[in-house]
Amino acid sequence: MNIAGKKIHVISLGCARNVVDSEKILGDALAAGAKRADLDQAQAVILNTCGFTEEAKRESLQAMEELVERKRAGRLPALFVVGCLVQRYGRELRRHFPHVDGFGGLADFKTVFSDGARLTPAHTAYVKICEGCANPCTYCAIPSIKGPLQSRPEAQVLDEVRALEARGVKEINIVGQDITLYGSERDTRRRASPLARLIKKILKNSRIPWIRLLYLHPRRMTDELIDLIASQPRVCSYVDVPLQHVSDRVLRAMGRGMDHRAVRALVEKLRRRIPAVALRTAFIVGFPGETKQEFRELCGAVTHLRFDRMGVFMYSREEGTRAYGLRPQIASRVKRERRDHLMRLQADVSRKNLREDVGRCLDVLIEAPGPRPGVFVGRSYKDAPEVDGTVRVRAQAKLCPGDIVRCRITSSATYDLSGELVR
Repeated sequence: MNIAGKKIHVISLGCARNVVDSEKILGDALAAGAKRADLDQAQAVILNTCGFTEEAKRESLQAMEELVERKRAGRLPALFVVGCLVQRYGRELRRHFPHVDGFGGLADFKTVFSDGARLTPAHTAYVKICEGCANPCTYCAIPSIKGPLQSRPEAQVLDEVRALEARGVKEINIVGQDITLYGSERDTRRRASPLARLIKKILKNSRIPWIRLLYLHPRRMTDELIDLIASQPRVCSYVDVPLQHVSDRVLRAMGRGMDHRAVRALVEKLRRRIPAVALRTAFIVGFPGETKQEFRELCGAVTHLRFDRMGVFMYSREEGTRAYGLRPQIASRVKRERRDHLMRLQADVSRKNLREDVGRCLDVLIEAPGPRPGVFVGRSYKDAPEVDGTVRVRAQAKLCPGDIVRCRITSSATYDLSGELVR
């Protein structure tokens, strides 16, 4: 299809890394002469899918079915489907969705590292610094989908950061499947952290006020990296370390390279070394063979370690992974019950944590006008875009998206804060 002059709409599913890929796709389309449009006005839709877990696959398939139905009803002239799901199941998708005009895997937009059009708000952006993964996690299909680790050249990252700063971006979120691996395939001596070196160069070459690091493997949280976060005010004191579990047997079966003592020691070190650190983590429940006692260990850790932010995922049995053949598999009902129970525990932890912020002053990045005049919605350094909470700010002054203001917290809820502008 010749897209020159066509109105297109891009839908991005899955994680922030997919957003970066979708921005590249959109940027290439605009460069080829296409025009951006809402779904109802689009002459062509590009759906970027996720195939990481069973839940993500269901979401992608449901989106495909809805768009195909729109196309069959004559409300969508053309539909193209790309991304991880196509990379894994392209042959089956082509057979089951004949109304789709074209499919493309990851190789069709491997130049994802060049600058594209932005799908995020003007004041915030994701910067992907590496693709693929070299971790031996037994449950993860990413290496087979995305391939081996490919780190982006420093100069290219710095060029993008400078371009984002020139556009007025106030927050960059450094992403990758595991950004602590950045540069490790080139720097075999590993005398220093290539990621820490890159962040130092970003700090030197830009004035962007908020730099957030996402997806840090706990085993590679080096002292150098911890000291950098602790000492640099522009690097958000926000550490996103997916721990996945705390049971020694489960961690070993997952291939995480840590035990429960190392997990707890890391959490204590991060809180000791980084003032006012916000800790986000993720856990997997229902890994093959997870016993009631091992799940109780996990519940105890959530209650005791009091993470500021937390996500819980049900184990997804993925073809091609080393964990695929492990027994016994946990029933879906049990996995859902364990996920829901863990999130109830975390809700209580979050309420108590946020209560401690009442009376404190926090810098808040304004995102949008609030539900009524004089109220604005923003995020503190403790909140990553899309996945964490918000701060509602009362202000007599007019605030705009991208403003960073000082706010005194006056009340808290389960996941969100409210406050007032400090003049």
